[in-house]
This record gives sequence, structure tokens and C-alpha cells, in this order.
Amino acid sequence: MRDQSEKAELGRDLSIVQRFELAEYEFEGAKDILTPALVIYPDFVAANISATIQRLGGDPDRWRPHVKTAKLAFVMRQMMTSGVRNFKAATTLELRTLCELGASDVLMAYPATGYCRKRVAQLAVQYPNTRVSFLVDSVESALGWKDNAVGWFVDINPGMNRTGMPERDVLEAVTILGGHKSFRGLHYYDGHIHGDGLGEAEATKGYARLAELIHLLHDRGIEVPEVVTSGTPTFGAAVDHSPLRTFGSIHRVSPGTVVYCDVNSLTEVPATSGYVPAALVLSTVVSKPGDDMVTCDAGHKSVSADAGVPTCAVLGHPEFEPQTPSEEHLTIKVKGGFCPSVGDQLYLVPRHVCPTVNNFDEALLVRNGAIVGIERVSARGRESPRAGSMGEPFEQREQMNQHVAK
Repeated sequence: MRDQSEKAELGRDLSIVQRFELAEYEFEGAKDILTPALVIYPDFVAANISATIQRLGGDPDRWRPHVKTAKLAFVMRQMMTSGVRNFKAATTLELRTLCELGASDVLMAYPATGYCRKRVAQLAVQYPNTRVSFLVDSVESALGWKDNAVGWFVDINPGMNRTGMPERDVLEAVTILGGHKSFRGLHYYDGHIHGDGLGEAEATKGYARLAELIHLLHDRGIEVPEVVTSGTPTFGAAVDHSPLRTFGSIHRVSPGTVVYCDVNSLTEVPATSGYVPAALVLSTVVSKPGDDMVTCDAGHKSVSADAGVPTCAVLGHPEFEPQTPSEEHLTIKVKGGFCPSVGDQLYLVPRHVCPTVNNFDEALLVRNGAIVGIERVSARGRESPRAGSMGEPFEQREQMNQHVAK
């Protein structure tokens, strides 16, 4: 059972979306849409891209967004049109999508091992106009890479304890690796730190240590071409930390969630920053199991539950409290006021938008209250397990079918 303080905090998190008007998101023809449906608002995406670039002093070259959030080639193209040319990816499908779009530079922000290494190298060769890099967290991993078409960033563990080498080992490792032509910089992702006052202070201490490391490497004759830090919660503190740009290092930040802005990210950025929810899930009430509760069709196979419960906020209805979802059902407790009927539609702001977008094959595009298109979620899921080993996906399927037929 949650204690009262935790419930109150969750309530505050959900209420943050209620400053946005439901009328700005409703659209004609919604009743003719098969729900649950992912709805993306390109004008709001553009506003979020603009707000981020403004926070970066108007310089889109300082942004290396992680496209695990965007997922749609349509949205990646929006970022490129705004001048963003450098990106991060976590899967070879995301990497491939960016290469097909003509991105200038993509960092695979994930340890590439086994066949994944070969696939990354294949894509780097196939798309020579895109500079491709990946992460290494040991000297052995870096020096074991023989393909010069791909560069690498040394991944530092800032205390998140997910990937990266311990900070204490980085100086000696980069002293060995820094002179290698494939060395492209340092990667420092502090995703465990939140964007409140205490979190920013902790993040700033980490950036100070990172800047000192760059200074020590400079004293040893090793220059760091690029430093990549920060997701959505801490990128503001990182941008303001000028020592990270000493000795000619390019410092880029990598917030990705800001393109759509979910409940969590809205609690991490200043209310005056100009960010707005840009990706919602349209849901339909399918049952009314009690006088003060309804069930809609947006279970955790639609709105991700990885960030906890509640999984979303119901836009325009602060009195609605989403409960624990099942696979295809989300029960909502109605705490007074209007209680929707079966067939009514609800606009849900996900608590964590990245895996929510990945739950859908296609997204509706809505502008000025009207549907203007449907776009495929281009980088949803992963490439075929045999991508690159048997040709392109269609050829793979045909060859596999022939093999099965025999």
C-alpha cells in the first residue's frame, strides 16, 4: 500500500498536465477512429523542438537527441529541418532509420556486442555519409574493434550503474585510447538524477568532475573531440556548465523525451520552458463496472506501465484517477463530478511516452483540430534477427519462406 505522502506526490505529478486545455487536443472525426490510438500533434512537436533549441542558446548543433522517444521518421525529419544533425540511437533499426533520412552523425548509445557489432559496421559502410559511433566501456572492447568505418565513445558510469566504466578508471583508459583515430569522445549519461534543485546540484558536481577529467587528459596531450551528457532532467544544468567546453571539446546534450513531453518530463522541466504534451493516446470507455469507476481500452499494451502507476493522466479531468492496468484494460476511478459513459473518449497523457510510442504501429497526425495524416512508427521494435546476413527484410522473409517450404 502506498502511504499518503506518495499518493499526494503522484497526484501532483498528474495534475501538472491539467494546465493544458483539452480543447487544444480534441479533433474532428475522433469517433471514427479505432482505439486505442497514438495521436501526435506536429505543431506541438515543433514547439518542443524550438523550446529545446532556445534553451541551447539557439544552437541546434549542441543537441544530440535520443530517438528512442521520437521513433517516427516523420518526427526525426522535423528535428533535422530545425537544424539538428547529430543523434543517439539504441537499436540498429533506429540507427538505420536515421541513416536513411541522411543524419550527419549517429551515436549508438548502447554497447555493441556479438552480431550487433557487425550490423552497426554494415550500416556504417552502407551509409557512408552518416558518421557512426558506438559505446565502449573497456580498453579491450575498443581495441578489439577492427572496423575503421565506425568510431567509438568511451562510456562513463556516473553512478547510474547501468553501463560504462567506473569514473576512477577513465583517465588511464582514455590515456591508452585517446590517440586512436576511432576515439570520438566521452559519453556521460546521468539518467538517475532528477531535475529538481537537489538533483541539479548533484549533476553539477558530476559535470565538474568530468571537466576536470578533460583537463587532465589535455595535460597528457589528449584532446576530447566531443562530450555527450544528460537526458531531459539535467540537460539545463549541463548546458550552463561552461567548463565542459574547454580545450576545444564540443559539448552536446541528449534529451529525447522533450520532443513529446510526457507527465514525467513535464515535472522535470520549468513550467515556463514552453514544453507541451505532443503525443497522446486516444482511448474509449468500454465498461462502467461501478458507480464511481469506468474502464477504457488503454491497458499497458497501449500506455506503458514501466514508470509505475498511474500510467497516465486524463487530460481535462483532474478528478479521474487511473488505476493499475491489465493488458488491454485501464480502470479509472472517478472522484466526484462528471462520470463518462460507455463510448465516451478520453485523451491520455502517458507518464512515460518512449515505450508508449513503441507500442503502436502507426500514429495519427492532428493539426488544428483535424486529422492531417497517418505516419508509420518507423523505428518501432527491432530489425529482423537476421538483418544484414540475408539481405534486406523482404528478401529475408522470402528466403526464410523458401527454406521452410523445403
